[in-house]
Amino acid sequence: MAFLIALGLVLVFVVVLLAKTIQIIPQARAGIVERFGKYKETLPAGLNTVLPFIDKVRYQIDLREQVVSFPPQPVITEDNLVVSIDTVIYFQVTDPIAATYEIADYIQAVEQLTTTTLRNIVGGMDLEETLTSRDSINSGLRGVLDEATGKWGIRVNRVELKGIDPPPSIKDSMEKQMRADREKRAVILSAEGQRQAAILTAEGAKQSSILNAEGDRESQILRAQADRESQILRAQGEGQAIQTVFQAIHDGRPDQSLLAYQYLQMMPKIAEGDANKVWVIPSEITKALEGLGSAVHEVAGIPKKVDGPLTRVDMGPTEPQVPEDGGSTSSSAAVAAAIAEAEVAAHPGRPQEAEQPAPVETTDPSLDPTNVPAVEPQDPPTPLG
Repeated sequence: MAFLIALGLVLVFVVVLLAKTIQIIPQARAGIVERFGKYKETLPAGLNTVLPFIDKVRYQIDLREQVVSFPPQPVITEDNLVVSIDTVIYFQVTDPIAATYEIADYIQAVEQLTTTTLRNIVGGMDLEETLTSRDSINSGLRGVLDEATGKWGIRVNRVELKGIDPPPSIKDSMEKQMRADREKRAVILSAEGQRQAAILTAEGAKQSSILNAEGDRESQILRAQADRESQILRAQGEGQAIQTVFQAIHDGRPDQSLLAYQYLQMMPKIAEGDANKVWVIPSEITKALEGLGSAVHEVAGIPKKVDGPLTRVDMGPTEPQVPEDGGSTSSSAAVAAAIAEAEVAAHPGRPQEAEQPAPVETTDPSLDPTNVPAVEPQDPPTPLG
């Protein structure tokens, strides 16, 4: 029985000895070994052996990158406003021995160093610059922390500002300012839209006025051209009528008795007026007619006696002729002249080239002043009686 107890005690001692001798260090960690309270060595990750009851693994340092979030810290800006800033630090232990023996608590040291550095940087900025200069604040913090924590065996990889909270009164003022800026931009955009609409409306009215003026000008030109052609046709018709009457007179071979007869036919018409109440026919009407015949014996175109063959007057074409080439040429010249006058009126300062109107050609022989039918001389008329 005593043997079994002794054997059990030996087995327990062996187990405890093995537990003290074999040390397992996790991955990405380092074990700090002390012998009699003095640094002995650094154990890497994996299975390690130490002297039992003499060597002791005092610390296991985490070599991974760590993230530490610090609570908001009150910071006074240059314009004497208190803002709360909370930060996040990304760091990594590069020297386990220095992190263990150079600083008692490197996390607390980093926190205090971050607070003092942040107050130093933000104290030289006003509120607006603080709110808009996160990158410069982060760079300044990282540079100061990396330089100060190098001897502690720590490398600061990144510093971020989680939030910058101004006082509630400042927040309210900022919201009012932002609202006023938005309303201002809205009014400006509305005014710009109205201005663009007015400009487009004016441009449309201008184009419409120009087109209406051009249409009126073209219509007036065409109306004037139509009036001109109608006057030409009317004049040609009157000329044809005169020639027809003149030819009929020549064909009828008139004498002085015809003129006296016409005079007698006109006498009743003299008395048709309302003011003529009494019409006296003189007894010497025969002598009056005889005297009238002798007085008009010099009337041109009424011969006293016609001998020989009758000479007809060339009356030209019986249908009224409208000049084609000449009319279109003259119309084009009139249109060009009207357009030139409109251009001069629209642009008074622009020099205009003098345009010579194209010569008008006519195809109607009756309108040619050189084409006058020759009339043979007739014998003087014979007086009546």
